[in-house]
Amino acid sequence: MSDFDDAMMTYPVRLQVYMAKCGVGSRRHCEDLIARGHVMVNNKVIREMGVKVSEEDIVQVDGITLEPVDKRYYIALNKPRGYVCTNWDPNEDRYARDLIQIRDQGLLFNVGRLDKESNGLLLFTNDGEFANRVTHPRNKIEKEYLVRLDRRASVEDLRRAIDGLYIDMSKPYRIIRYDYLPRQKEYLKVTLTEGRNREIRKIFSFLGYEVKGLTRIRIGCVELGSLEPGQFRNLSRKEVEGLMEGRNSVDRPKRIIRRPRKEAGDDRRD
Repeated sequence: MSDFDDAMMTYPVRLQVYMAKCGVGSRRHCEDLIARGHVMVNNKVIREMGVKVSEEDIVQVDGITLEPVDKRYYIALNKPRGYVCTNWDPNEDRYARDLIQIRDQGLLFNVGRLDKESNGLLLFTNDGEFANRVTHPRNKIEKEYLVRLDRRASVEDLRRAIDGLYIDMSKPYRIIRYDYLPRQKEYLKVTLTEGRNREIRKIFSFLGYEVKGLTRIRIGCVELGSLEPGQFRNLSRKEVEGLMEGRNSVDRPKRIIRRPRKEAGDDRRD
């Protein structure tokens, strides 16, 4: 298992940072819990964001006392269709996290989301700071998808998607890049950096297409690769560091091209 340990916290530390390092979730998720009154420090409900805690303070979320987690997990899962990202929903019985069979499964939370009908690369961790780096829009971590439509998308429509589409909110939905797949007219690769809820499905539905299949194949410098549906693996140290640094390029082994050896008696010049 991967266990890239964070440097020890320097106290006092902001409450949401402390919570993230305890494996509660990303900092934004922790801030939401604070704002909604789920967090107590020394038996007092805290709703402000500027509070700092010391090593002696007792921090609780919904009555559960938090402790910093020493071991860090960074896991890539190929989520199959039909599984949900939430860890509990009374109307669901197939959870993506349950596919990750490790001792500390209960500490894991998903980094970003994939809707129930989508499949592909989904990251899990118990490191809130890592999750925040990967999901925060300012870090521009790319998410690349293989999209199957009911027909070939026109260049004009794809350019509209790059320019931005106002669909159901004041902020536009947009893709940053697309690539057609050779000899497969219904398929294309689409890249975006935000990945808001059902963003690709909303974009193509607005443009008049039906999304027949949606697979996430890359997040930043991490590719889905040969992972079969339901399989998971630990991220390498290089992948974790790459995501923390905001890298979107995938390191692949370089091809070594050797010049042909000259035959005996061949005195031709190169």
